[in-house]
Amino acid sequence: MPGPHALDRALELEVVDADVVRGRTRPEWANMVGPFGGITAAVLLRAIESHPDRLGEPVALTVNFAAPIVDGEFEISRRAPRTNRTNQHWIAELSQDGDVKTTATAVFGIRRDTWSDTQATSPEAPPPEQVARSDHENLPTWVRLYDMRFAEGSFSGGHVDVGPSSTTTLWVRDAAGRPVDFPAIAAVSDIFFPRVFLRRGMVPSGTISLTTYFHVGQPHLDALGADYILGTAHANRFDRGFFDQSAQLWSRDGALVATTYQIVYFKG
Repeated sequence: MPGPHALDRALELEVVDADVVRGRTRPEWANMVGPFGGITAAVLLRAIESHPDRLGEPVALTVNFAAPIVDGEFEISRRAPRTNRTNQHWIAELSQDGDVKTTATAVFGIRRDTWSDTQATSPEAPPPEQVARSDHENLPTWVRLYDMRFAEGSFSGGHVDVGPSSTTTLWVRDAAGRPVDFPAIAAVSDIFFPRVFLRRGMVPSGTISLTTYFHVGQPHLDALGADYILGTAHANRFDRGFFDQSAQLWSRDGALVATTYQIVYFKG
């Protein structure tokens, strides 16, 4: 019988006390330096959503990558400095041996039935069944955990076509068919390789801060199951060692699942 899924293994947390949990990095999520940023975001979100005082569902998550996380154990402290009727504000810190490596803030909320509208437009892309699955050779270990199908701005096999556009559009789903939940969406929000690669080639770069806004609730995630998500990302400005990234995640039926924003440093 197969063991726990790679994401669920990474999300395993031991309760230390009321406000602290302990976890461990997992080799299958290794990136170029330390673990994949998306899994760090997912673990921080799980640490907050597993707190007994948590209210509602994730609405927003900001993760600041202050220093590289080394392989091994880490602790996450989490506290809610403010709880209102329909929203709750959280602060979390991930540390190793007392050294803070990552900080996060999150907003959880109780969703209500209200008027809704989506002004963003889903990108054009052929169905995932008509797009070849990307080659994960020459790419970080964590990439193997996803089925990626690039419609634009491919990174298949680590090959990059440098040009005037920083846009990537791809279909992505869990390679083992794990249904999505909020931590899974937090991880997929960081699925896009640095935008500077499409403009300047493979230069040293790394995310400093990642913010994800969750636009759907648990019922829509349940309906999405393990199906493909359509993601698109682009940069707005590269300047003096930093660039931003704006991205969207869409369900196959055209619902905007999440939007995500990053600030990234680069050299060269």
